[in-house]
Amino acid sequence: MLGSLRVRLPLVFLAGIVLAGVITTLISIRLFRDFSHEQALTKLKREGQGIALLYARAVNESYGNTNKKGKPNDRKPPTFAAKSLQLATGDKIYFVGPGLFPGQGFTGLQRLPSSTIDWISGKSLTFEFTPPDATRTYLAVANPILTDPGKQTIGAVVVATPKTNVNSIVSPLIQRLAIAGLLGLLVAAMLAWYLSRRIVRPVLKLTDAVDAVAAGNYDINLSGTDAPGELGHLNVRFTEMAHRLAEVEVMERNFLMSVSHELRTPLTAIRGHVSALIDEGVVVDPESRLQSLETVEAEAQRLERLVGDILDLAKLDTHRFTVLTEEVDMAQLLEQAFERYREEAQRRSIDFRRDVRDHPVITSDGDRVLQVVGNLLSNAFRATPNGGRVSLELARQNGTVHVAVEDNGPGIPQEARERLFRPFVSGSAGGTGLGLAIAKEISTALGGRIDLESEVGRGSRFELVLPA
Repeated sequence: MLGSLRVRLPLVFLAGIVLAGVITTLISIRLFRDFSHEQALTKLKREGQGIALLYARAVNESYGNTNKKGKPNDRKPPTFAAKSLQLATGDKIYFVGPGLFPGQGFTGLQRLPSSTIDWISGKSLTFEFTPPDATRTYLAVANPILTDPGKQTIGAVVVATPKTNVNSIVSPLIQRLAIAGLLGLLVAAMLAWYLSRRIVRPVLKLTDAVDAVAAGNYDINLSGTDAPGELGHLNVRFTEMAHRLAEVEVMERNFLMSVSHELRTPLTAIRGHVSALIDEGVVVDPESRLQSLETVEAEAQRLERLVGDILDLAKLDTHRFTVLTEEVDMAQLLEQAFERYREEAQRRSIDFRRDVRDHPVITSDGDRVLQVVGNLLSNAFRATPNGGRVSLELARQNGTVHVAVEDNGPGIPQEARERLFRPFVSGSAGGTGLGLAIAKEISTALGGRIDLESEVGRGSRFELVLPA
């Protein structure tokens, strides 16, 4: 169960969200704790400065002063109530140093040992300590109390707050973050479940389709599957691939049937004539013997051409096809191709014409160019009925050489043109489906192309275009 993509994908998604949430929470708590600490110090400093200033003024008015007659001032020590100050600030207030008013008691501030801080320096200090009457650690700020004459330090006021007060501010934040994290995790789980179904369902269908194709069943269709983005594109392409594989299987089956028929026909003729020549009394006169031998030679040449086509196709598929470089007189080459099919045209009463408008000489492989032209002519003669018309044209246009083969056969439907240049596809009876495929591959190897124009019922025009 855990090995299924349907389960693993949401778990990985949720694990990433949880990890990101934990890291974000820790960083947020740290930042908030630092912020609260700074805010608490700022508050303590402000309160400490105000309280120290109040006591300093009270000391300056009541300690060491004399009246107009030169007698000691009879003003009493300051009557600030420490409890009232603590209630107003919400913090603890302490005093460090000797008594402010010797012989007259103290004003109610709780005293700390003089060794608690360096109060003699007269500087404001920030520190942490544990008061004698407490068990918790306090965050404190000490502010000196100065006399006006000479600015003498006579002690320090310490304002302190428990560190747990800072943590108490962070605790509600942690609780709220935890609640928000749980809600976010719930929403993320629902989203992960939804996305998992959206993604995994097409993948599972694609997996079933792959298993079907592996078992030899190519009749699948994933084009209408509701798959998002790249998965939808993958389903469409996989469907096309399956259909292509089905076509390839059909083409291979047809090819085997065609090749077996093409091989069996000349072999049957050769075997019959050889048997007649071997058997005594069957072929006795020299003319019949010569005719039989000519038939054997023609059928052997037919076998040789068929085997040569298969080998050429195999070389083209494995990129072991070599192209020579030589000067080729295209007019002379077309004359050779024309002479090869003149006899068949006369025998079938086909109007076979040639139209040489230019005499270009190109740098290419003459034998391969002649092979392409011959394949185009062979295809045209198979498609043309007896008494029809086939034309062979040569022209030069815009730096390219055009060799056109046109017939008035049945034409080629639009939907069949794409498959016509594939191996093992034959547009007419008696063909192996290799000629046009080989012609296209050779033309590409020569740096050219083959264009096709066809109209059903009026014929086709194949045009070999080569660089001049």
